[in-house]
Amino acid sequence: MLIQIDTLNPLPIYEQLRNQIVLGIASKQLAPGEELPSVRRLAADLGINFHTVNKAYSMLCDEGYIVVDRRKGALVSTDIKLTDDFNGTLSQKLYLAAAEAICHGISEEEFIQLCVKNYKTTGGTTA
Repeated sequence: MLIQIDTLNPLPIYEQLRNQIVLGIASKQLAPGEELPSVRRLAADLGINFHTVNKAYSMLCDEGYIVVDRRKGALVSTDIKLTDDFNGTLSQKLYLAAAEAICHGISEEEFIQLCVKNYKTTGGTTA
């Protein structure tokens, strides 16, 4: 998986990195159990501070997307669980996205279509 950092993006680099790894997992570009580059190697490859990569990896670990093994390093989790915390966070993000859509005149139907389209694009399936 190719990770790209956009220095012009106002989103902090650690969040860009975190988001790209989550997208890689969702789209199956990163498989369960797959080893991620070490913090130092990824920092060197991207030309960023290793503390930035470490912060992204810590977030991903706290959120259950990766696990850290002393011998193998960072691995994509083989068992990402649905938690109440995740449901609450997702609900808050969707609430804000819905409010922004309303402010921009997007109808409920258009909003739902966008949600479904993006869900499918990232590798999800709908019933």
